[in-house]
Amino acid sequence: MALPPVLRDLLRLPVIGSPLFIISGPDLVIAQCKAGVVGSFPALNARPASMLDEWLHRITEELAEWDRDHPDTPSAPFAVNHIVHKTNDRLEHDLEVSTKWKAPIVITSLGARTDVNAAVHSYGGVVLHDVINNAFARKAVEKGADGLIPVATGAGGHAGTLSPFALIHSIREWFDGPIALSGSIANGHAILGAQAMGADLAYIGSAFIATQEANADPAYKQMIVDSTGEDITYTNLFTGVHGNYLTPSIVAAGLDPANLPESDPSRMNFGSGGNQKAKAWRDIWGCGQGIGAVKAVPTAAEMVARLSAEYETAKAELALKTSFTAGKALMAAE
Repeated sequence: MALPPVLRDLLRLPVIGSPLFIISGPDLVIAQCKAGVVGSFPALNARPASMLDEWLHRITEELAEWDRDHPDTPSAPFAVNHIVHKTNDRLEHDLEVSTKWKAPIVITSLGARTDVNAAVHSYGGVVLHDVINNAFARKAVEKGADGLIPVATGAGGHAGTLSPFALIHSIREWFDGPIALSGSIANGHAILGAQAMGADLAYIGSAFIATQEANADPAYKQMIVDSTGEDITYTNLFTGVHGNYLTPSIVAAGLDPANLPESDPSRMNFGSGGNQKAKAWRDIWGCGQGIGAVKAVPTAAEMVARLSAEYETAKAELALKTSFTAGKALMAAE
């Protein structure tokens, strides 16, 4: 199945910038889209709820202006992320607002609902649903999702436990629609690797936290630069859902990363954890294992330029290896 035009024709790099709780706002989204990758944000980041309309107005207008002034390099589409979970009492309002502005792409998380998908489809929008296993993937497609975001082990924030090889394989056995792989992708070689596995796009979050437009504490950005994949702790303590967090931020909150208690999943929340003085995502900072590739805090455009250059290098290296292998096979046949 071919990618829908919104994901095929307007991207200069096969990347979706994932919605980052608290961190993604209009500045980052607009910069990502102008650079040629999908920029996204959680609707819940707009607080109070009335601000969501203002954000979508600004994003729509600024990207339209960019397209008028740069016809040769039009902006990539933007996406709005909705948390489809019973604890989100803003879902109905936020969905109504994103439908008003005809968000080209809607990313749904923590639940799949046919009415949400129908609302997006009513104006021609595309729905991508994030999943951590094959069972959830099937449910999402059955309820009308157009594409899937398999969240593999090593992804920042709420993440699954399956290898991307296993997760993509199991989904591709029955699903031929759009797939954006999430999990430890922070360089161009990993983007090409995701495609080689069977994904269409790479879903990148943690690398964009360490950009100038991201609404993150400067210390958070620097911690990403200073850390590697070995500095990540996987726990459900802080929200009730297992996720990956920067170990130094857990230590700074006065907790022992090696001895964290389990949380009751039924008490899922998006703020406080077991330690009421330390909150995710304000104090306990989500992050994925791919951050070893992040060496500085550039602009989003500079980040995309780096990823693009590495991606082209990876393709050239693969072509050279393929050519070499084919040459050896030909010589052997002779």
